Amino acid sequence: QVQLVESGGGLVQAGGSLRLSCAASGRTFSSYTMGWFRQAPGKEREIVATISWNGGTTTYAHFVKGRFTISRDNAKNTVYLQMNSAKPEDTAVYYCAADPAGTGRYVYWGQGTQVTVSS
Repeated sequence: QVQLVESGGGLVQAGGSLRLSCAASGRTFSSYTMGWFRQAPGKEREIVATISWNGGTTTYAHFVKGRFTISRDNAKNTVYLQMNSAKPEDTAVYYCAADPAGTGRYVYWGQGTQVTVSS
C-alpha cells in the first residue's frame, strides 16, 4: 500500500511562487518514478512534470518549462513542485502520483491540492 499526500496549495497572485509537497508512505518510494499532474474544472487531467527514481531525469510539459521545477528528497520520502512565475492558467487541482514500474503508468495517486492563481 502506497499513500501520497499533497500539501502547499493555496491562492497566489499572478507572477508569484508556490511550492507543493507530496509525502509518500508505504512501499519503497526511492525506486519509483514520480509525477505531478493537474486538472482544471471541465478539463482532462494533464501531466505537469516527472522525475526518475534517482532524480537524474526530469520532464516538463511545455506550458511550465522554465517556470516550474520538480525535485525529490528520497530520505524524506517527498517530492516537490516549485512553481514560479505563476499564471492564471495554472489554476487547477494538482496531484502527485507514483509509477512503480517506470513504464508511464501511474497507479498511486494523492488526493490533490487546489492551486488558484489570481490576476
